[in-house]
Amino acid sequence: MVRFDRFHGAAISAFVIWGFIPFPLKALTAYPSSQILYFRVLVAVLTLLVISGTTRREQWRQTINIFRGSNSFERRRFLLFTLLGGFLLTINWLAFIYVVNHVDIQTGSFSYLLCPILTATLGYLILKEHLRVNQWISVALSLMSCLLVGTDSVYNLLFSLVIAASYAFYLITQRLLKDYDKIVLLTLQLLLAFAFIGPSYPWFVGAAAQPITAHFAGQIVLLSWLFTVFPLFLNLYALKELKSATVGVLMYLNPIINFTMAFLYFGEVASQQKIVAYGIIFLSVVLYNLPIGRKPEKLS
Repeated sequence: MVRFDRFHGAAISAFVIWGFIPFPLKALTAYPSSQILYFRVLVAVLTLLVISGTTRREQWRQTINIFRGSNSFERRRFLLFTLLGGFLLTINWLAFIYVVNHVDIQTGSFSYLLCPILTATLGYLILKEHLRVNQWISVALSLMSCLLVGTDSVYNLLFSLVIAASYAFYLITQRLLKDYDKIVLLTLQLLLAFAFIGPSYPWFVGAAAQPITAHFAGQIVLLSWLFTVFPLFLNLYALKELKSATVGVLMYLNPIINFTMAFLYFGEVASQQKIVAYGIIFLSVVLYNLPIGRKPEKLS
């Protein structure tokens, strides 16, 4: 029997929190997406630096020791994938903010239903990870759902693919750096991201920049703390004891909550083709996670 404990609670809490992220984003619809991203990265990286300096000094020392003990190839790979991770995360956040505020929530939700299956496909192509027969069928069903969305709106499909692909490639870079502490990596990635966008505020945000108000500052702090750093710690805490497969299934709580809010709270509507596409992607998700052909293992 599956044991429900504080680790399951932490994972569920993280994905439920992420599921409600459209609320602070929708509260900032009047602001350009680049301005929201700029200050989200700034507040998040400052928060992570404070955390790193107070509670994660040992993890930083371990990271430095691993880097120093690596050969030149491993060092170059660490620098390359850390830089690439920061770039991919920036693209992912920017695209998602824009989609939620200027396209629709369901497009962003669709991308995160698609993302795990796309990640598995990239894992097969890049990391040579094994896929079971039911997972290959899920990949085919996901492709079918993309074609349906594309026939209804190529514009929405392209944004879904940008969000899904950027995060899928980001996850691949994290797997390639699996020996390093995730919080340390995220701090470095956001530092690199802000090193690029920080000095270029007028160019990055542009003439559409809005005045910084107390409302804007409050929503940015909420977005950076409650919807970025806090659930990240909950997720990492859960991964200490739970299998990745368990956390992977729970991750679907995020887009499911997004979809529910999109239709019931924000009043979004979907065409018949999109409804069929969403149904197919849900079916592919269920099929992908069935333990068909999986070796028996002790449950978390």
